[in-house]
Amino acid sequence: MGTLLGVIASPRKFGNSEIFIKEIHRCLEGSWDLRLVRLPELDLRPCLACYQCLFEPMRCVQKDDLELVLEALVHADAVVVAAPTYFLGANASLKRLLDRGLSFYAHIDALWGKPAVGVAIAGVPGLEGYTKLMVDSFLKLILADHRGSEVVYGALPGEVLLGEDGPAAARKLARALELGADGSDPKTPRCPLCGGDTFRFLPPKESKKSEVQRIRCMTCSSEGTVRWDGTSFSVETVRGDHPFFLSREDAVAHLEWLRTMKDLFAKRRDELKAVTRAYKDTGTWIRPEKK
Repeated sequence: MGTLLGVIASPRKFGNSEIFIKEIHRCLEGSWDLRLVRLPELDLRPCLACYQCLFEPMRCVQKDDLELVLEALVHADAVVVAAPTYFLGANASLKRLLDRGLSFYAHIDALWGKPAVGVAIAGVPGLEGYTKLMVDSFLKLILADHRGSEVVYGALPGEVLLGEDGPAAARKLARALELGADGSDPKTPRCPLCGGDTFRFLPPKESKKSEVQRIRCMTCSSEGTVRWDGTSFSVETVRGDHPFFLSREDAVAHLEWLRTMKDLFAKRRDELKAVTRAYKDTGTWIRPEKK
């Protein structure tokens, strides 16, 4: 029996995010135990930016529910995340967990390559904003094997499974978890390095016009170009100088780079303080009154 962990980034009980994950579970073949975690009901505090989790014993100094989520991710055989769209982005609970992402490095051996899929849910077709990008980023940054993501639409609880699009998407993602292929449309331009499908168009390096458009993949940050041959787009991207999840070796190298920041800060402390000190008394803070 395998264990499927459903990460629900929605405060709504029996809402579309929850039932869509449960529908994926129903579509899986064989025997799977479904475990669920609803992020908004957990005590997940903002990251302190202290870097303590990068060094032994590689645990966050805050006493909240992060370890509960990490343990669930580590012990799962596969992961599915569902996030509703709030003002054109995923519910903030998903980003709050991701902001604590340095803690994932303590479990790189258990997390790397774990099968994972995701779904972005929006109430109005076309108004998902960057929710899917956030879901894709989450799956990549938990060091999993991102096997597919979909956007489905439904505002009312249960609406995502009315009609055929929602159930078809659930079946597609279930197959991706089991077989490792999401059946993506080959005509959809994707980053050849990470599979991402969200790009930023960059200004040309030269003033003269060119048929080649520079782009940056918003999932892995790799820069490249997109070309139009008259019938379809083709995307080419090149590994940058600092990739951190394209391979396990990249992830380990990024961890070591992060660790060097502590010594670098100590060496440049006086230089950096000279810059920041000049701004110490600028502006007026707005804070709640003390009771």
